[in-house]
Amino acid sequence: MKRFLSLEWKQFFRSASFGKNIALKVLMGFFAVYIIGFLLVFGFLLYPGLKKAFPGQDPFIVVNGFVFFWFVGDLLVRFFFQKLPVMSVKPLLTLPIKRRAIVHYVLVKSAISFFNFLPLFAFVPFGIVLLTKNYNPFLVSLWVLTLLLITLISNFLNFIIENFSAERELSFLPIIALAGVLFGLNHFELVHFSELVSKGVIAVSNNGVLLILPLLILVLLYALNYKLLYKKLYLDHSLQTKTQEVKTSDLTWTKHFGESAPFMQLDLKLIWRNKRPRATVFMLVFGLLYGLYFYTSSTFEIESFFIILIGILVTGFFIINFGQFIPAWDGSYYKMLMSQNIKYEQYLKSKQTLMVLSVIVMFILSIPYVYFGWKILLLHFGAAIYNIGVNSYVIMFAGSFNRKKIDLNQRAAFNYQGMGAVQWLIGIPLMILPIVIYSIFYYAINFEAGMIAIGSCGVVGIIFHQKLIRIITKKYLSSKYKMIDAFSQDH
Repeated sequence: MKRFLSLEWKQFFRSASFGKNIALKVLMGFFAVYIIGFLLVFGFLLYPGLKKAFPGQDPFIVVNGFVFFWFVGDLLVRFFFQKLPVMSVKPLLTLPIKRRAIVHYVLVKSAISFFNFLPLFAFVPFGIVLLTKNYNPFLVSLWVLTLLLITLISNFLNFIIENFSAERELSFLPIIALAGVLFGLNHFELVHFSELVSKGVIAVSNNGVLLILPLLILVLLYALNYKLLYKKLYLDHSLQTKTQEVKTSDLTWTKHFGESAPFMQLDLKLIWRNKRPRATVFMLVFGLLYGLYFYTSSTFEIESFFIILIGILVTGFFIINFGQFIPAWDGSYYKMLMSQNIKYEQYLKSKQTLMVLSVIVMFILSIPYVYFGWKILLLHFGAAIYNIGVNSYVIMFAGSFNRKKIDLNQRAAFNYQGMGAVQWLIGIPLMILPIVIYSIFYYAINFEAGMIAIGSCGVVGIIFHQKLIRIITKKYLSSKYKMIDAFSQDH
């Protein structure tokens, strides 16, 4: 263990990226200190806060009633943000080092991660307050220890869930569905999970012998993680190739788009055959249902400047999620693509046509929203025209500044490859500009005038389609070799 720690310490400080990322590390350090300070204050103020919010009830009992919600929420956060700590094991596998020692080191390292220490900054202050209120010190100590064991159980359970979902598409959906089912069963009082967990924690706190139950669960999860990692710890494991059946699709309908057809076929195959771009298509369902959150709300008002943003998102969910990474999707083979005898204008037209088709499809599918009033239909129509005539060109132009390649084989959930300053800045013209245009005419005249103004902007963009495409093409050509150089490098 001492040698492993020494190697990782040297790797950290001798890394080529150490100097480059020092500012980010300092920022994350300040953020960690802020979170710790917040939890300490929260822990000390929790007892009087619960005493005020739940008069007549024991704050200790009330806190245990929330342990179930904390556990499920903690598991969700870990799934998306916590990864199993790794080390460069390939060089070690050629040395006389036992594989079990490497696996134990990785698992023990995960047990002392920042995620596992964070809850203690709230539990311990709350326990100190309990001691000042004359609670049994033995009970408080066992309670803190029980919650620590639950934290570690969540830690190792998360790695098992990730192991079984890593190779699956939209791997985040099962964990979200599981959490939703547990919350739903508890909310509708079909199964009282919060009450069961609360009674279990209190029982362990009152009887130290029962502490062996969560300890046994922790040992079992540790052993299962050890077994899963040990099986993968071979030098040639990463060299194994996957075999899968190739599925073909009939894309002859794209020939109606003339010279752009080959590029459209390439994009459609890219979307269907790769994890992350395919996720953008599945996410269209969420975009289509986005309006339900607002339109069914009792506080929703059509007479609001914010309403245009809902229409932009409902009809333009695909062009925002897919379009903002053009041409980074093609980054892996961009150098080869640019060496071919192709017209750059046709390449860009195919991207824009694909986005326009997605807007049309989303608008047609959103027509049933007319149930909430004809103004909603007018909203979606005006937003769709704006997305076609303005936002599609804005996204295409912004793509000329993309310099970060995307690995198409990486997981779809919470994958931030390709993200840069461009993706943040592009939100200003995409979201803020339509709100400003709509608000001016809405407050000066009425809702219909705002929609006409939004639609008119889109119509102008459609009329000057060829002119805009030529301007965008010229910008891409001027950045062509910078993008080739950027996409050729490993990020």
